[in-house]
Amino acid sequence: MTQWFKAAPVDAFPANGGACVMAGSQQIAIFNFRRRGEWLACQNLCPHRKQMILSRGILGSADGQPKVACPYHKSTFSLRTGECLNADLEPLRIYPVRVEDGYVHVDLGESS
Repeated sequence: MTQWFKAAPVDAFPANGGACVMAGSQQIAIFNFRRRGEWLACQNLCPHRKQMILSRGILGSADGQPKVACPYHKSTFSLRTGECLNADLEPLRIYPVRVEDGYVHVDLGESS
């Protein structure tokens, strides 16, 4: 079921970086991956040491797909599938994103 959450204005997110938003009790990392022309979102919790840190992660690409690396432990995750790309860790929860009327919206009902 689709459940769009109006997260924040577009200008609240740094170019080629991320920021954390609260959606109820959930922390969601939203990324403005300007180099790729994409907006992406995942859980903010890194499954490695259970720290709320991924919104400050390092963005990049691997085999053409966007990824984020935990700034503390360098665990790397696909921002398409949530899969950990360099360790045996549980996958991230990924959220669809859309930009409408100057605001970033995250679909809380359609995560993977």
